Amino acid sequence: MAEAIAITGVGQVSALGGDVPALARALVEGRCGIGPLTLFEHRGRAAVAAQVNELPRVRTTLAPSVERRLTRSDRLALAATSEACGMAGLDATVREGTGICVGATTAGMFETEQAYRRWRSREHRRIRFSGFIGMPLSTVGAALSQVLGVFGPRSTVSTACSSGALAIAAAAGMVERGEVPVAIAVGVDVLCRLTYGGFDALQALDAEPCRPFDAARAGLSLGEGAGALVLERPDHARARGAAIRALLLGAGISADAHHVTAPHPESAGALAAFRAALDAAALPADAIDYVNAHGSGTKHNDETEVAALRTIFGKRLARVPVSSSKSQLGHCLAAAGALEAAITITALADGIVPATVTLRRPEAAWEDLDLVPVPGRRASFGVAASSSYGFGGHNVTLVLARPEGRA
Repeated sequence: MAEAIAITGVGQVSALGGDVPALARALVEGRCGIGPLTLFEHRGRAAVAAQVNELPRVRTTLAPSVERRLTRSDRLALAATSEACGMAGLDATVREGTGICVGATTAGMFETEQAYRRWRSREHRRIRFSGFIGMPLSTVGAALSQVLGVFGPRSTVSTACSSGALAIAAAAGMVERGEVPVAIAVGVDVLCRLTYGGFDALQALDAEPCRPFDAARAGLSLGEGAGALVLERPDHARARGAAIRALLLGAGISADAHHVTAPHPESAGALAAFRAALDAAALPADAIDYVNAHGSGTKHNDETEVAALRTIFGKRLARVPVSSSKSQLGHCLAAAGALEAAITITALADGIVPATVTLRRPEAAWEDLDLVPVPGRRASFGVAASSSYGFGGHNVTLVLARPEGRA
């Protein structure tokens, strides 16, 4: 990036809580949000997930008949975005010309499944199409525009588990190119039978809470939630009196297209994205103080990610804290990149090194690394990287910093 992009608002909803203060407390305490999966019946390998047990209440001026059609994804995205807009101090005038980019993969699939099951069980004699209205991915952005009054350019990206991170990069691009003065990036996904059944069929789910980087890791834990960031130029933020919470120094995007589900065995895509992010930030690897890893907890993903980090950092990797937030909030799919960016920003702002809370015994080959087991620690650091890798070889790395963190 020719110029750093200011992040003036952060919002989140996850199994760790319904706002950023709750997230900060969970990071300090090293709390794990993975617990019983009760949202729907299941017969697969895993009975656990990082489920949002209480949907946040969202105030709207919509007619009751319209508000009832808001999906679980809509409500999570609205709660996270409302928090981010409130933190950024976006009034109605600023919101009107604000751009928005949403990363999603399921949108209203949960509601679609519910409507279909009711029809199959003959609870309803006819299919009620209102149960299918929220299925297209674009409906989340439409709900955000309608409820929050965000009427600038709007787009939706879907690159599997890197969608939320890509939405951040795309929103930053809108601001950098001068298309909008302010842009909102949102990543959102909810638990549903489709994704549960797919990952269970791949035998990718751990029966226990996932254990990234652990020698006994056996797969991932699914999660749900939403993360939102408000992005603008630093001078624009200062001119309207907004506090800058963090800076996006660079974003790197790559596609290795090695396999539908498996990572590239030589970490080609992960390396390309990380290097591109460093180039965009005009920083050497030595400037990175912390890495929020993709860290899914599957055998091959963790192996290829550590190999990529060893290539990037060399011997210095032993002195760079590397942790996986999925040990706390599960793998939230399209929301993961946005939620993990929110965690990284919170860690930068509050001086927290988030723990890999389910790590008990790392792989023998990784015992030299600082994988931050519980209880984590307090430490001040200036620049961090957050990586997200998706099925099909979609890779994104973001370089984030405290406002004073860049020399």
